[in-house]
Amino acid sequence: MSNNGSFLTAHTVAIQQFGTAQYTQPEDLTKRLRAFGEEFGWAAGTNAFANVIPEGAHVLVKPNLVLHENNGPWSFDAVITHPSFVQAVVSELLNTKAGRVSVGDSPIQSCDFQHLMRRTRLDSWSGDLKAREPRFEGIHDFRRTIATVKGGIRRAKEDMVERERYSLFDLGRDSLLEPITSSEPRFRITGYDPKFLAQTHQPGRHQYLIAKEVLEADVVVSLPKLKMHKKAGVTNALKNFVGINGNKEYLPHHRIGGSTDSGDCYPGKSRVKELLESLYDYQNGSLTGGRSRLVAPVLRPLSKYLSLAGDETGIEGAWSGNDTVWRMSLDLNRILVYGRPDGSMADTPQRTVLHICDAVVAGQGNGPLAPEPFDLGMIIAGENAAAIDYVGAHLLGMNPDEIPIIRGAFDSFRWPLTDFRPKEISIRHDSKEFSIEAFFDGRPLPKAKHVPPGWSAVVPRLGRN
Repeated sequence: MSNNGSFLTAHTVAIQQFGTAQYTQPEDLTKRLRAFGEEFGWAAGTNAFANVIPEGAHVLVKPNLVLHENNGPWSFDAVITHPSFVQAVVSELLNTKAGRVSVGDSPIQSCDFQHLMRRTRLDSWSGDLKAREPRFEGIHDFRRTIATVKGGIRRAKEDMVERERYSLFDLGRDSLLEPITSSEPRFRITGYDPKFLAQTHQPGRHQYLIAKEVLEADVVVSLPKLKMHKKAGVTNALKNFVGINGNKEYLPHHRIGGSTDSGDCYPGKSRVKELLESLYDYQNGSLTGGRSRLVAPVLRPLSKYLSLAGDETGIEGAWSGNDTVWRMSLDLNRILVYGRPDGSMADTPQRTVLHICDAVVAGQGNGPLAPEPFDLGMIIAGENAAAIDYVGAHLLGMNPDEIPIIRGAFDSFRWPLTDFRPKEISIRHDSKEFSIEAFFDGRPLPKAKHVPPGWSAVVPRLGRN
């Protein structure tokens, strides 16, 4: 059975494998959930979660609902957590003594959430369930800002959710971003005015705006999607909690400049990229998008030049040297576990977090928004996000020891995320327990064909023949 503090030593990861990489009905998934419940002590009787849900508890289900479409020409199945996972988990939770059950995420700002709900049929499912089950509070969009981009012009709608529904955290000098923070405002997010980030992240100040629905939960059931990620390397259990923040201007993704100039936007140095960065900063400084038409005649030929020159990493921090995005992501994991609803941090974990990862159709290539389907046919579960992602990286054919968001989760810092080393991770599969090396050594597994261009150096998997 899980409890608030046990996650620090929870080094076991369970894997269930399908015969094919095809999604089944929620009722079929329920059987697998109950098997995981037995594995980890979550179950009581015939219910997968009854032993870990206190009577009257508020339970939040956190899927990956990042976008309403695949930005590439491939299947949508590789983009988000499949709706059958959401339906099966919620239904099982409602058969416990939970007092409230809700679903929530903060997609990217350009996500058409209503279209996403219709496309997945989660809108009709949620509406029907709310009508007959008063403890189910529906599916919530945590974003305070939504935006559309047409013709290179970004148009935003602000304050979509009341500010009172969020708690402001400031990790100060305990933030993992502090060691790379300078008095010069270098943090950036693609498409955003850098002045906003300069206000929320500066020496001694590192602020995040977290949905109170997350902080008020007694139990969080995370349902991430296993994918490659062009900025973080892997998105799965750890990266999933970027979706608990309300405004993106609290989320540094990279630092302006190349790696030889105190930046991590791209490797080395590039005069062309420096010029592009300056132009984008100017463009993003306009809330109405009015500057876009002014800079477009310059941006297009410069971008085309880079493309013709064979550049693959761009100016968004899309490479393995990005030293920013992983720090921000792990800060959010620390808040998830230790954060109180009033915006303070406790010394002990404040809620139970369970992870059930959709790796039936995983994502390879240029994820998270344009992933190619990677048919793994697996579900991964556990109580520690770092352990799960260490295994998930192996399944994607990547070396987790070279992926900062995973490697960094095993470091020592205030409000820790692990109290074990990667070599202690064990895998349960088909009623047997394996070490990492024993599980992957010689096992016939699907092999990914494509990785994000900036991450080719971390592809070789250790212990795989």
